[in-house]
Amino acid sequence: MSKNVKIFLDKDRLFIYNALTFIFGDEMINSGLMTIEELANYLKVTRRTIYDWLKHNKIPALKLVGQWRFKKDKIDAWLDGQSQHN
Repeated sequence: MSKNVKIFLDKDRLFIYNALTFIFGDEMINSGLMTIEELANYLKVTRRTIYDWLKHNKIPALKLVGQWRFKKDKIDAWLDGQSQHN
C-alpha cells in the first residue's frame, strides 16, 4: 500500500509540475523560484521571519498551488530597495 501511495504522490507532483510549466513556461518554473526554506537560507533569517513578512505584505511573493514561491530577481530588487531606505 505504501508503494501505491508513493506512486500516486509522484504522479500528482508530475501533474502539478506539468500544469505550471504549461501555464508559466519552463523557464519560470526552473529558474529563480525559491521555497520558504530556500529563501530563509538565502537571506539568513528564520522561516518564521519569512511568514511574518508574508503576513504583512513586506516581501514579493507568488502563491502557486497553495505554496509560497519567491523569484530570486524580485527578492534581489526588494533587497536593493530596502538598503536604499536605510
